Amino acid sequence: MSRRKNNHLRVADRPADYQKLGIDPVEVAQFEDGQRIGTEKGRYEWWYFDAHLADGASVVVVFYTKPNVSPNGPLAPRITINLTLPDGRRFDKIYDTTADQFTASKEGCDVRIGTNRFVGDLLRYRITAAIEEISVEIELTGEVRAWRPKSGHLYFGAEGQETLFAWLPSVPQGVAHVRYKIGHEDYCASGSGYHDHNWGDAPMQRLMHNWYWARAKAGPYTVIASHITATEAYGYETQIVYMLAKDDEIVADDDVRVSFETERVATDGKTGKPVADITRYICREGDARYVVTFERQKTILQAIFTERAPFIKRLIARIVGFDGAYHRFTGKVTIEKFKKDERVEIFDDHAIWELMYFGKALHDPVQH
Repeated sequence: MSRRKNNHLRVADRPADYQKLGIDPVEVAQFEDGQRIGTEKGRYEWWYFDAHLADGASVVVVFYTKPNVSPNGPLAPRITINLTLPDGRRFDKIYDTTADQFTASKEGCDVRIGTNRFVGDLLRYRITAAIEEISVEIELTGEVRAWRPKSGHLYFGAEGQETLFAWLPSVPQGVAHVRYKIGHEDYCASGSGYHDHNWGDAPMQRLMHNWYWARAKAGPYTVIASHITATEAYGYETQIVYMLAKDDEIVADDDVRVSFETERVATDGKTGKPVADITRYICREGDARYVVTFERQKTILQAIFTERAPFIKRLIARIVGFDGAYHRFTGKVTIEKFKKDERVEIFDDHAIWELMYFGKALHDPVQH
């Protein structure tokens, strides 16, 4: 079961919050996908894209102001490309460069790192990136309007001393046309695409113990779902973020009506973290019940954060007990709608989701 609430964590949704942030409670403005926070010590930001394509490939591209686990450093632009091919080949590329190679607009999404660019207007996006022998050219067109959980700002800690993690799903679901090249191999494919944008003012590992995050499309439904567990300092409090849309209409996004459960949890052999084969979100709306189930079929990425760090940083991480890890999965999503106890709709499709695990493994993971 989810842990008891103890007021260490809140999604900002008061009228005063919206006024202070200069945003509308429902309508997302273009500037919200522009640069939202500075690059000084403790502050970070990234723009994320993923797609699973009809040819069986999946691609993830992220533009960062700095490595997401090292926000206390200065501006240090980074791009990552993760490409998984239908034949089983996998490419995980990182490009780091100097501060003078980064520019970003505050009016809307237009991020440049060297010759690479991530640009769009909440409906249409173009992303171009190249690292070593891998390059991608992406066109993304939104099918579900930009959305955020309430204000999109999650605050940790007592009022007046709050720290921030913010999240904007700019394209909850869209059509992605992707050209990807591996050396002289050249491929074009289309599929389901997604783009979101995160920023914050404190190291995530100080705020969050772990999170599951998923997005998927099945039949007429699009879902974005996340289960966040705060660190011990915030009482391991949990927060669900959830949106379910049918076609382009949002039918449920009130986290209070949603419960989360896991099944078949086992320790990952590489990272040592508990990983669930099944994660499930159950939402109740009136006499309707929506059940969204993610069933893991493949782990396409396992990253131990300290592996790429210099020796001295790895040593310090070991001393302070930091052993964060990241997992990305592909598998099947099933979306079911029940009226009272009768199932009236069922759809399934391919999906991509992740488990970020900053803290040491808990002995009592959320599970049914």
